[in-house]
Amino acid sequence: MTAIPANTRPLDGPASRLETPPGATDCHIHLYLPGHEAQPGGPAIAELATVEDYRRVQARLGLERVVVTQPNAYQRDNRALLESLAQLGTETARGVAAVAADTPVEHLREWHDKGVRGARIMNLPKGAVTHREMPEVERLIRPFGWHLMVQFNGRHLDDYLEGLRRVETDYIIDHVGKFMPPVSADDRRVDAILRLLDRGNAWFKLCAAYEASVTGGPAWNDVGAIARRVIAHAPERILWGSNWPHVGVPREQYPDDAEQLDVLLDWASPETQRRILVDNPATLYGFPTAS
Repeated sequence: MTAIPANTRPLDGPASRLETPPGATDCHIHLYLPGHEAQPGGPAIAELATVEDYRRVQARLGLERVVVTQPNAYQRDNRALLESLAQLGTETARGVAAVAADTPVEHLREWHDKGVRGARIMNLPKGAVTHREMPEVERLIRPFGWHLMVQFNGRHLDDYLEGLRRVETDYIIDHVGKFMPPVSADDRRVDAILRLLDRGNAWFKLCAAYEASVTGGPAWNDVGAIARRVIAHAPERILWGSNWPHVGVPREQYPDDAEQLDVLLDWASPETQRRILVDNPATLYGFPTAS
């Protein structure tokens, strides 16, 4: 086993301008723990990103709850995810696992007890489970009340639209639809996303605008235009995630995590900010409702 270098990413910095309410939730991070190597088919792990590392980022941003997403690097090996949840504790953490069509139900039951509440469908390169298995994965997770977390290039939405319409459980359209490059906010594919949200079981996650944006940060105006339209249409279906530790881009393109949170000051009203950060995650992930 090859030792993976410790984290060298900056973990501290100025607080966000947005004052987070109690129960604020980061709905999308990845963790890379000692003793867990990248699996065949996944990207390499350049350095660790531990629970202790993330707790510093979490404290800086004033966040209390977190959802850990299975990284592509680990493919269908969820052991690091489960170890992360054991360290974080189910009072404040949930997980999204890689669930395959042949995953035993007893594994799902065990994972549920450890805090897993979703299955990742990744239709971009090196994804562990794609839309081809999505119907069978949905059948497996539905009895547990889990959701699907679905990522694709929004420009190719037509390839996935019919499959999404057939989904009966909850599902998340990830990464602001991940239009690469971004389309205009009035694009027909954004219209289609709004219609999916109107069906009542779709959610939309504000996450990693920096991965798709052409205009760049800290405002990410091209992605922001899409975000604003979707937020205005369905504020009760919106989530936010940091995508820490930002392994999908080179170090020189890492975003400032406080700036990622501060986009909500421009994209949403204070009331909607609370819905995005507290109420909506509590509904989807079963966190206690904050007072």
